[in-house]
Formats: sequence, structure tokens, C-alpha cells
Amino acid sequence: MAIGQFPEALREVMQRKGDTLANAGRAAHVDGSQIGKIVKGTRKASRPVMKAAVEHYDDGQLFLAAAAEVTGGAFTPWLDNVDLHRASVLFKSLEEIQEVRDASSIAPISKTNAQINETERQQIKRLLMETVEAITALTHLAAAICKEYSFSWLATWKEHRAELKSKKYLK
Repeated sequence: MAIGQFPEALREVMQRKGDTLANAGRAAHVDGSQIGKIVKGTRKASRPVMKAAVEHYDDGQLFLAAAAEVTGGAFTPWLDNVDLHRASVLFKSLEEIQEVRDASSIAPISKTNAQINETERQQIKRLLMETVEAITALTHLAAAICKEYSFSWLATWKEHRAELKSKKYLK
């Protein structure tokens, strides 16, 4: 999902959970009619409403849609036209990781921007794009695993942040 896809993601997660507009409204601390307008696309969801909704539903697709809204699309888009079965996503993730490895063996990443020529710049750009594609695949793999095995998306990321902090990668 990209910019403007939060309404559709919210509608889909509500449908999967069998939730009503009134229940979703209570979870997001707004009236159910506001949720109705959001899912129809006639009202933009505020950040507090998105935050409350993603925390309530704890759904990877909804988190990605909210992040895309808040960042103007500078986040992993939700892929809505591919096979998202966990095994398919795993195989695609492994393929994308290999493409990053292949691109990294060619890209002169040890050089600074001032040291590279146009051909090398294109090699580095290819590495960047392969990296973003791998991030997209791996993000969908995490979402598929969370969904299939009932792991919390939010708790997974909180645990990851705690681990990064314990390793002193974060302050």
C-alpha cells in the first residue's frame, strides 16, 4: 500500500477481523461514522487515529499503510497483487537477497561519491534498488509470519528495537 492506501488497509483488516465501524471507532477514539468516512476515502485519517488503529489491530499491512501515509510514501509499500503465502514470500525474499549479494559484488561501495564515475554510480544505484526490493520482500515475509503464526507485529518490532539497543546500535 502506498500513499492514500490507509483507508483500504483499514477496511480490509476490519473485514478480516469481522469488526464494525462502531468497534473500530471505539478503538481509534472516534465515532464510528468517522471510521466510515475514512474507509470510504472521504476523510483523511489523522495521525492519532492511525496510531490507535494500528495498535488495536496489530496488523502488518495496516502498519505499512500508516507508515506510507505519514512518510509520504517513503516506506515499504504493501504488495496487493502478488502471492503473499509465507512460503512464496520466503522464496522471493531469498531471491531478492541473492540479487543484493550479486549487486554488492560489483558496486564499488568503498569509494566516496567524489571518487566514482557514472558507470560506478549506476552500479551503486543498482545495489540500492536491489536493497530496497529485498527490504520489501523481507518486510512482507515478517508480516506473513506474524499473520500465520499469530505473532504481534508491534511486539516483534519492540523486541527488535530492544535488541538493537542492548547491542548499543541505538542510544
